[in-house]
Amino acid sequence: MGMGGRMDAEPQANSSGSGTSLLPGAEGGMHGLHLMAGDWMVMAHGTAMLAYTDQGGPRGDDMLYSSSMAMLSAERRFDSGTRLAFNAMVSLDPINGQRGYPNLFATGETAHGEPLVDRQHPHDFFMELSARVDVPLGEGLTGFLYGGPVGEPALGPTAFMMRRSARYLPLSPISHHWFDSTHVTFGVVTAGIATRTLQLEGSAFRGREPDENRWDIETPRLDSWSLRATFTPSPNWAFQLSHGRLEEPEAMHPGQDERRTTASAHYARDGFSAMLGFSAKDRVPGPTRTAWLAEANWDLTRHHSVFGRIENVAADELFPDHDDPLHDRAFRVTRFEAGYAHRIPLDSAAELALGGSLAAYAKPQALAAYGSAPISYTLFAQLALGQ
Repeated sequence: MGMGGRMDAEPQANSSGSGTSLLPGAEGGMHGLHLMAGDWMVMAHGTAMLAYTDQGGPRGDDMLYSSSMAMLSAERRFDSGTRLAFNAMVSLDPINGQRGYPNLFATGETAHGEPLVDRQHPHDFFMELSARVDVPLGEGLTGFLYGGPVGEPALGPTAFMMRRSARYLPLSPISHHWFDSTHVTFGVVTAGIATRTLQLEGSAFRGREPDENRWDIETPRLDSWSLRATFTPSPNWAFQLSHGRLEEPEAMHPGQDERRTTASAHYARDGFSAMLGFSAKDRVPGPTRTAWLAEANWDLTRHHSVFGRIENVAADELFPDHDDPLHDRAFRVTRFEAGYAHRIPLDSAAELALGGSLAAYAKPQALAAYGSAPISYTLFAQLALGQ
């Protein structure tokens, strides 16, 4: 995804995240297969995971599913210092079907005209088709323009698939639609300025979430906006604050726009990466719902990694039936997930990881439909090109 960050010989204060977002420089940016094609540097990067999950309790389900992402980027630098980059990213997640895979307490988007509840929707086949140009404006100052028919606006932290803190977590966060649901957006234009440690940017984009047809490119529109500031005071830290106004983002809430505010802090050092984030969604008209997320990955050795995630959300879409007495009521739900991955390097750019995670939940007694104490587990094998 995004080609942000600097590429000087000195230690980097930041590295590329998704879209135009930034991560700590200690994350090292994206790695993969590199080759030169004339004046162009081409990079390939991707992951493919096969997983089995058993989501506990009466509303849980089990499924063998896959998730994948493949990215190809091409970059050229000119003598003037200008840089031009093209990015393409695709996913075969749609082969899991419109209902995606089981994920207890996850909500968002629809399948066959019905809202998805306790399921994670599949990503679209086209996750990014974008271009970016960076132009030097003066000593230590760069201006950039990013956009395309599929991209990511300047809203929220780096998407979970591109965060090293979520590198081996096999399930999407249940807070996904608070923090990074816009990482696949049909129609984006972003402009910004950046120094070594500060980036300010604004986007115009289509606020509507992707529809149920996961294989096509939807008609781009620029009906929503966002602003984001990112501060990277050292190679170990990245702080992000963003706000946006989305036009009717959710199919199940027609006529309701959304104001979204997010803040996050990301830390990386010596094989350890962690992120803490907060997000508030304010439906217009409607209530404000908030979410918290903390996640971390620690590469103990070359072969062993441990990881975990804690998230707390004000879930109000767990009972979509209008006749249900719990319809539209918000419930504070916390998910605790921890796991282990055994990493097998295949060569300098490829790796196979075998692992699993266990999840438990804290919920109010009113959610008796989920049982008294559901427990979920997931086993996975993940092949990665580029780390």
